[in-house]
Amino acid sequence: MKKLSIIIFLLALPLMAVAQHSAENDFVKGADVGFLTGQERRGVVFHDTLGHGRECLELLKNDYGLSAIRMRVWVNPRGGSCDKHELLSMARRVKALGMDLMVDFHYSDSWADPAKQPIPKAWLGHSYEQMRQDLHDHTVDVLTLLKDNGIEPRWVQVGNETSNGMLWSVKTNERGWEVKDEKGHTIITHSMGHIKTEPEQYAGFIRTGYDAVKEVFPNAIVIIHLDRGHRQSLYDHNLDTVLKYGGKFDMVGMSLYPYWARDGHPEVNADDVITDCMANIRHVSEKYGCDVMIVETGYEVDEAHPEVMEEGRRQLARVIREARTQTGGHCRGVFYWEPQCLPGGYKLGAFDHNAAPTVIMKGFLE
Repeated sequence: MKKLSIIIFLLALPLMAVAQHSAENDFVKGADVGFLTGQERRGVVFHDTLGHGRECLELLKNDYGLSAIRMRVWVNPRGGSCDKHELLSMARRVKALGMDLMVDFHYSDSWADPAKQPIPKAWLGHSYEQMRQDLHDHTVDVLTLLKDNGIEPRWVQVGNETSNGMLWSVKTNERGWEVKDEKGHTIITHSMGHIKTEPEQYAGFIRTGYDAVKEVFPNAIVIIHLDRGHRQSLYDHNLDTVLKYGGKFDMVGMSLYPYWARDGHPEVNADDVITDCMANIRHVSEKYGCDVMIVETGYEVDEAHPEVMEEGRRQLARVIREARTQTGGHCRGVFYWEPQCLPGGYKLGAFDHNAAPTVIMKGFLE
């Protein structure tokens, strides 16, 4: 009997190898390009490294092997930026290139992140049950628009970096930046789903979003997205809370930014941040029985110091390599956040002042 078990195990080894190989081959490299439409409206023309003018998405796909695009969508944004119509326009271009689409619901009229999750203006004053209906209706409305136009997203994020919960507003200044108290904490003005004070409601919003996605696209992979992928305790606390109160997700999305982890903390080593993130991917996939994806990452562009960008290339290449080969096949891909950004505004794009790729982008090719 023991000999038979050994024979069966040996016969299964090639199949296990094939499964692992298949998982690695299906590994996704992608980019979030939410700023692209605005850049094109301002007349930005993108170029390849030889100086030839190129359409940005085609350049990302054909020169760097990216196969997926991530787009955020806001509820009622000022000026229409990142609304459902802009999403549809970009989704059509993505489909025409044969690329996959990830939809990132912020559930806000503007930016939602760990420091703030502003309640949309039209939803303010609503009860919890009303707000769940608002969230459901908005999700179904946006996804139905895509469906009616023959577009099916492969992944849908229910919330953006909801590490501290969802749908809670903070005091802001005239420039829209959050105001902090004497202890450095943001001042919350309205809260319906903060993880500390309304954990059950936060989980309820996640579940509502999940069910709404499946209502329109039953096969879509629903992602819950948290920041600081190197912080295991953050993921344990947040995901345990979501599941405890009935929330649901298919995949966990992580943000991984060694640059921001080191910001104000020079003692932190970028490689240690990457190492800890890979360990957390293995931990999360085993504990929660789901796949993981790095849905945001980025590295500093400094044209005056080429060595800085070479270090960014090295880090990106390492992240992609280890995500593919050192997570048991459970990390399904890596997305760069806004690589097409030009220097002078956002620090962690990957293009130069001529709107051409820097050496950082070569990290996708290794």
